[in-house]
Amino acid sequence: MTRALIVIDVQESFRVRPLWAETLVPGVAHPVNRLVALARAAGDLVVWVLHTEPGTGNAFDPECGHVRLFEELGEPLPGEPVLRKTSHNAFTTTNLQQLLTTHGVTEVSVCGIRAEQCVETTTRVGSDLGYAMTFVSDATSTDPLGPFSAAEILERTETVLRDRFARIATVAELEAEAGTLPATDTTPEVAASAT
Repeated sequence: MTRALIVIDVQESFRVRPLWAETLVPGVAHPVNRLVALARAAGDLVVWVLHTEPGTGNAFDPECGHVRLFEELGEPLPGEPVLRKTSHNAFTTTNLQQLLTTHGVTEVSVCGIRAEQCVETTTRVGSDLGYAMTFVSDATSTDPLGPFSAAEILERTETVLRDRFARIATVAELEAEAGTLPATDTTPEVAASAT
């Protein structure tokens, strides 16, 4: 195994916040599930990451009960680690790098929630650590920030990562590369998130 998929912060903490109504990809679980199925079929390591802010009393405080994966994602399979982080990136406060090293991983795909925060930061750190990173755009969501729409935030994130820190890809492109689906996938969820 040389590849891993890291699913970052696709957790109920986001859906209980009022800002979720403005999120870019409310159905983000669908493309994430497609990526997970693709990784599992290839025998790649799947790592689930949850953001926690213990003692804060907010939606990310484990005591509040929202630090759990979206129900639509199902349960991680045996052997799929679930890491809990307290920093923006998935490396600093977890044993993610040790897990990847132990499994011989050299290529990492990332997806999840808050494109410009935890997903981007994990991508940058992973690149600095020497992993070949792939940022999967349509399996990543975010919210508006200041004067910028969620779509503008995602576009900016792709721009700063592309060819510097990561390859930018869609779920359909990765499926086509694996021979599981034509690159012209136009399911409503993917088509809607691309606009």
